[in-house]
Amino acid sequence: MATKILMPQLGESVVEGTVSRWRVQVGDQVKQYDVLLEVSTDKVDTEIPSPVAGTVLSIVAADGETVKAGALIALIGQPGEDIGAAAAPAPQAADRAATSADGAPPCVFSENASAAAALDESRRLSPVVAKMATEHGIDIAQVPGTGLGGRVTKKDVLTYLERRDLAGPAPVLPTLMPWEMPGSGDLFKPAAPWSAPAASATASERPAPMPPAAAAPVASRPPAAVSRAGMADEELMPLSAMRRSIARHMVASKFTAPHVTTVFEADLSQVVAHRNAVKADYERLGVKLTFTPYFVQAVVAALKAHPQVNASFSEEALILKKRVHIGVAVDIGDGLLVPVVKDADDLTLKGLARTIADLAERARTRKLTPDELAGSTFTITNHGVSGSLFAMPIINQPNVGILGVGAIQKRVVVVGDAIAIRPMCYLSFTFDHRALDGALADHFAAAVVKHLETWR
Repeated sequence: MATKILMPQLGESVVEGTVSRWRVQVGDQVKQYDVLLEVSTDKVDTEIPSPVAGTVLSIVAADGETVKAGALIALIGQPGEDIGAAAAPAPQAADRAATSADGAPPCVFSENASAAAALDESRRLSPVVAKMATEHGIDIAQVPGTGLGGRVTKKDVLTYLERRDLAGPAPVLPTLMPWEMPGSGDLFKPAAPWSAPAASATASERPAPMPPAAAAPVASRPPAAVSRAGMADEELMPLSAMRRSIARHMVASKFTAPHVTTVFEADLSQVVAHRNAVKADYERLGVKLTFTPYFVQAVVAALKAHPQVNASFSEEALILKKRVHIGVAVDIGDGLLVPVVKDADDLTLKGLARTIADLAERARTRKLTPDELAGSTFTITNHGVSGSLFAMPIINQPNVGILGVGAIQKRVVVVGDAIAIRPMCYLSFTFDHRALDGALADHFAAAVVKHLETWR
């Protein structure tokens, strides 16, 4: 019996997807977990692996076609198999399309009833969880699941890894599953000689865009320039779907919220010393420690002290968020993505380092899911990686604030009555003046600085 391949639902708010590119053709032999196609939204390209081994009998949705979640897009079976009945539309297929409990899409949706019946629902894994289990040599049966129906989520795996790390070094990493490679991440680092990329935004216009609501294909490389009729000295470069989305959200944010920016300077001597002391130990456990987790943890502490900043604004009230989800902007070359560290206040420095590295790598390789780009309650953007000292970032709606992190540089400063050389960094906090007054914004920024300067 042929297996129906249905368009996956790539997030709770995403109801359709665009076939960006098929990796296979009719007649091709595929193995289980071989990548069948790439599905795109405004900002995310997701590789969809095959749930079964077999022959591609039919491709229903062509490249560039946008189809609803749960719609039939291909058939896989045995050569010469009759696909007449299998090619009929699946009743209520969209209702059966499900998203995994940790927000990542299932490998693929299949209507092969005998195969589906054999699966233990609590052991079905998203690609993210399956990759992490393979990468770290985890027996998934040993991980308690807190997701729907006892399903193991990404947060469950991170918690398990933190507990296991206390017992000793990580095991030798086996060969990774084919759909994803592990992340490394290097969002925040000391200033170093830097060569600007061919196309980059100005320092003051590097905002954190909102996650998309509608699906559209994403260009995998900068679009080719198009000649402008009658203008020999000009060319038009078509806007990618991502660039259009960024432009739309930036204009909406500036139109919606009165932006005000306050700038503080932080002495990172304690942070640098701590990182140098523990970096080697982290690396032995397979964790790359950058400066990113330090900034995230400092922001989390400041948000706990000033909950009005962990909020969104409405005409009726300031909506305080009980959970802390930190968006971290990542430059991906031809645009900007803001993956979200969910429940950042529940993670240790090591947990933050592991999570941020994974999200950053998958952002750069276009393997994030839409749900991993949604739900931030506060955002951090690091313009300092390009040498920028400070900027005035645009708020990632519906947040009421965004923290810009400048380059870390050794500078001469006065400490007491002495002159010293310290690793310094400018922090620019842009806030929505409808929700926050200047005094509260300064108190919040000062709390971030204090946490960094008194790191223990």
